[in-house]
Amino acid sequence: MSINSQPHQANYTLFVLLLAYILSFVDRNVMAVLIGPIRAQFDISDFQYSLLHGFAFSMFYIALGLPIARLADQRSRKWIITAGILLWSIMTCLCGMTKSFAGLFFARVGVGVGEAALSPPAYSLLADLFSSEKLPRAMAIYTLGITLGGGLAYIVGGAVYQHFAAAGGATLPLIGQVHAWQITFIAVGLPGLLVAGLLSLMNEPDRPTADALSAAADNANPSLGDVAQQLKDHWRAYLGLIGSMSMLAILGYGTMAWFPEFMMRTFNADRAVIGGQFGMLFIVAGSLGTLAGGWSVKPLAERGFSDAPMRVILACALLWLVPATLGPLSPSPTQALFAAAPIIFFLNAYFGVGIAGVQLITPPQMRAQISALMLFSTNLFGLAFGPSAVALITDFVFADDMALKYALALLPVIVCPLAAALVWQGMRDYRRSLQR
Repeated sequence: MSINSQPHQANYTLFVLLLAYILSFVDRNVMAVLIGPIRAQFDISDFQYSLLHGFAFSMFYIALGLPIARLADQRSRKWIITAGILLWSIMTCLCGMTKSFAGLFFARVGVGVGEAALSPPAYSLLADLFSSEKLPRAMAIYTLGITLGGGLAYIVGGAVYQHFAAAGGATLPLIGQVHAWQITFIAVGLPGLLVAGLLSLMNEPDRPTADALSAAADNANPSLGDVAQQLKDHWRAYLGLIGSMSMLAILGYGTMAWFPEFMMRTFNADRAVIGGQFGMLFIVAGSLGTLAGGWSVKPLAERGFSDAPMRVILACALLWLVPATLGPLSPSPTQALFAAAPIIFFLNAYFGVGIAGVQLITPPQMRAQISALMLFSTNLFGLAFGPSAVALITDFVFADDMALKYALALLPVIVCPLAAALVWQGMRDYRRSLQR
């Protein structure tokens, strides 16, 4: 069985890729509700935990993104994604079978290796299936995986952990007795097998053979030199997009990793309760932010703003600053959750827009590779450094676990103005890049 007609093929592909993206964020972020049990199990500090959450996952996720993307520009994107889903799902399950800090570290590395195979090929697929007018909204729908998956990680992870913690863990066939935090990893890893099966019904779309954006697009297999020339010719536009997204990713991943823990430490909130509340807030406010960002591009473009994606990112960087700074300083848990809504809204509003902006100024035969460069940068700063940035400020600036709220409040003061400046410098070149 396969999906054949063009509209159905495009919509089915978007649906399956959205499921895969949701699952990827569940599997990578479920650790955020397991900070306390994992720290207690291995007797580690906040900074050591941040290495598991961010660095271990991102070290190969980042490094392998570029070669996988080059392969995706030449080979079947469908099967590259399928192999990646199977790998990260298996490695997520292995996170729940490890008995040591080192074992968990290397299992998290495996999760990152698998997830590296998803987004660059997915961006390329969607750019081939949707017109330039529809692409920003398609990318916004795809990036709903961040909010839905991130939210479900807190909700499902917290619920599964609470259930098995009350039962004193579980006994599994061939594995034996496991702790509640271990069975949580296994529970969220298994659904990947189903999503990989759904991918077998997806057809690979034809790639465009020419594009007026660049003469390099006439080459079906552009060299690394061609890609480098494209980046050099439009460096200010790419710096504005990729640079600003990377700065905002520091704040985004730092917030996702530590905001629930801040609630637990500051207000003594229950782990499962705050996980469910934050997860639901992440789904609702984050999804609204994602859709608002994607849907705002077309009206701006119709009013003559060809640099609409850049303008949306600039607005997000400036509007995000106030709630991200004041939210962690809230005097009560109710006010902190209320402040988290705009934080999560803007955390998700810029990313799909930025992805679409990169696709629109990039020749089709280079989209996966330049998308991988974008992910290399956003994940290097966001995944690898975001959680650790908060932990470093907590451990080495304030030297107090209870000062986590001050670390969360300080970070946006640094990154939001820098992100806005990067967008501003690239807007004129972005308009020129579109004209070319």
